[in-house]
Amino acid sequence: MKKHRHFILNKPFGYLSQFVNNQNRRKNKKLLGELYDFPEGVMAIGRLDEKSEGLLLLTTDGNESERVRSKEVEKEYYAEVDGEITDEAITKLSQGVEIGFEGKRYVSLPCRVVKLQNSPNLEEIPVQKHRTTSWISITITEGKFRQVRKMTAAVGFPTVRLLRVRIGTIHLNGLKPGEVKEVDAIQLN
Repeated sequence: MKKHRHFILNKPFGYLSQFVNNQNRRKNKKLLGELYDFPEGVMAIGRLDEKSEGLLLLTTDGNESERVRSKEVEKEYYAEVDGEITDEAITKLSQGVEIGFEGKRYVSLPCRVVKLQNSPNLEEIPVQKHRTTSWISITITEGKFRQVRKMTAAVGFPTVRLLRVRIGTIHLNGLKPGEVKEVDAIQLN
């Protein structure tokens, strides 16, 4: 029986969550394979878009990928939003908001949203600073395409910076951007 391999990565800003560049218009994009010598057949579990950063799990086990992406597993993000987020917006986010997904309207599932009192201690990245910004922690169980960004925009506070900090019980745990840690198994609880 083939032994599967599993990795925890702190995906830096500006990298695609893929290993092969299969798009002609994106020739100079940074790919995950530039960060570490991953084994053949490794795949990212869920994705973070190019402008998002943080915790990304990788595995050679497709069944593990399905388990992690299920609605049984929480995914927590820190989102820096444009403006001083209001209690009303936080309540709307936590109850679920209507967003677009695959050309249809979709109401996100209820989630946990908390305003962070302090900005996380993060490396600077090339994002354009708007006016005042504020940070929230948002914990979801789904993972629709650009869901957190769409949710915050739907309540009038577009996301300026997005960092995934936790999947299940797996945290970034001090991994610096670009650092990879191989683990024996993906323990989510």
